[in-house]
Amino acid sequence: MVVAYVMVKANTGEADRLHEEVAAVEGVVDVHIVAGDVDLIAKIEVDTPGDVKNVTATNIQAIRGVETTQTYIAME
Repeated sequence: MVVAYVMVKANTGEADRLHEEVAAVEGVVDVHIVAGDVDLIAKIEVDTPGDVKNVTATNIQAIRGVETTQTYIAME
């Protein structure tokens, strides 16, 4: 099992809508709207590092209103 955290920067006014859409992505197990440099943090649990790429690059980044993402794979 690979665990990763995706920091999502949303376009202005899109955080609430994005919360629901990101939460619906397969592999995403938790999403929080946060204060700070990013707008959402999503926790991903998948089988392989390649699956992390698919979830982030193919699914999350394709959602309208996502400005940027940063992905961090947990090491423990």
